[in-house]
Amino acid sequence: MHVLVFVGSLRADSANRRLARAAAAHLPADATAEFYDGLEALPFYSEELDVPGALPDAVEALRAAVARADALIVVTPEYNGSMAPVVHNAIDWASRPRGSAALAGLPTAVLAASGSPRGAQWARESAVRVLGVAGADVLPDHVGIPSAHAAFEDDRIVDADLDAAVAGLVAALRSRRAAA
Repeated sequence: MHVLVFVGSLRADSANRRLARAAAAHLPADATAEFYDGLEALPFYSEELDVPGALPDAVEALRAAVARADALIVVTPEYNGSMAPVVHNAIDWASRPRGSAALAGLPTAVLAASGSPRGAQWARESAVRVLGVAGADVLPDHVGIPSAHAAFEDDRIVDADLDAAVAGLVAALRSRRAAA
């Protein structure tokens, strides 16, 4: 199983990047994780740019990465009560062309970390809603890591219950993929 990972924080050592690495560590030995490192290079979605044969290189690369994936993990910080704009923009590009997009039916899990006690709840809910509308096969459960400044030791989640929740979400993603 090849899992594509979108991380909505562009900082190299953000809590959300740590969460993404912790989630990837729960993948089985026969799975691979590809951390997509081009979200900031995507232009804002525009139908004027979405022209077959003339797509920006960054969009071609994103769509190819999504097409190669067996599943997707989206990890996003919460900005102003919603998901990170770079994640939303990537979803917009990956959801086109409507009806034949690589994102359609792709098993997807949503995670988020924040300094708040709510664990970026609104960002997670926003991501689940947008991904579902975009056609992804989104897991109904999602995991948030609250008080993220103290939640990690290296790339490991300190709280055993939260770590088990992330492991469970990753296992559910694999099961969803196997059922597809």
